[in-house]
Amino acid sequence: MKIDRLLAMTVLLLNRGRVSAKELAERFEVSKKTIYRDMDTLSQSGIPIVAHQGTAGGFEIMEQYTIARQYLTLNEIEAVVAAVRGINTVMDDHVFASLLEKVKTQLNQVDREHPEQQGTGIVFDFNPWGQGTAAREKVNMLRQAVESSSLVEIGYLNMNGKESQRVIEPVVLILKSNIWYLHAYCTLRHNFRVFRLSRIQHLRIMGQHFVRRPAPSLDGYVWDEQWSQFTKEEVVITFQPKVRYRIVDTFHPEQITILEDGSIQVKGQYVADEWFYGMLLSYGESVKVEEPNYIAEELVNRAQKIIERYCKVDR
Repeated sequence: MKIDRLLAMTVLLLNRGRVSAKELAERFEVSKKTIYRDMDTLSQSGIPIVAHQGTAGGFEIMEQYTIARQYLTLNEIEAVVAAVRGINTVMDDHVFASLLEKVKTQLNQVDREHPEQQGTGIVFDFNPWGQGTAAREKVNMLRQAVESSSLVEIGYLNMNGKESQRVIEPVVLILKSNIWYLHAYCTLRHNFRVFRLSRIQHLRIMGQHFVRRPAPSLDGYVWDEQWSQFTKEEVVITFQPKVRYRIVDTFHPEQITILEDGSIQVKGQYVADEWFYGMLLSYGESVKVEEPNYIAEELVNRAQKIIERYCKVDR
């Protein structure tokens, strides 16, 4: 519908600034003539559209213009409320509490009096079940350090179980699938590192401030293969039917095949690191590595060491 397109264009111009007619036409799948007509319509409705000519030309909205409440639907406002409330589950911060109240004020009196009519059907809660207040305190302390550019001393446990003392310059907190990470400059390694918060055994905000260094972009904080010292391997694993509920929680659907006897086969590229071996051992007798052989042999060696450890127990 035209009204939906006009509203979407207004929001886009408010967020992006100057946008060319060509880009608008491609984005909304209409002709450039339609875009020019739409801009005239927006101008006539009172939205201050400015047109610029030349190779760097395009349309933009005059500075200081803001979109009014009536342009937002109840569901859109509720989606923002849900997202901010979700952040509040892990951030004990007055800024987000204040933001939540400000967003709620966009609800009119009728909306507030009939909460049963509200809701997007989504609840954001970034605090895992069963997790105490320690993780939340750690997040808040590190966020404080990021905002104040304060050096932080940490005791960090690496993947081999070795703890080292570090002094870091925190840059940004990252939440990936209920797991918190910290992007920071490590003065021990003289480079930027990504630290997993659960492996930070203790931390102390130091009284010393630092000058921020130009931090490398993490490109949306996607996984970088260079972070791992291992290479991926094509792995074929067979699981017994009784652990199927765990399989669908752990592996991608495209990697899962249900065999004729009901067993589950998983095939994909994986890194044979400590996490991988620990994950496989957690399935006990319900898992069998078909390929490659060296992973199966390593599982046997680890299982034998477990048996030997219990055989040495004085009963």
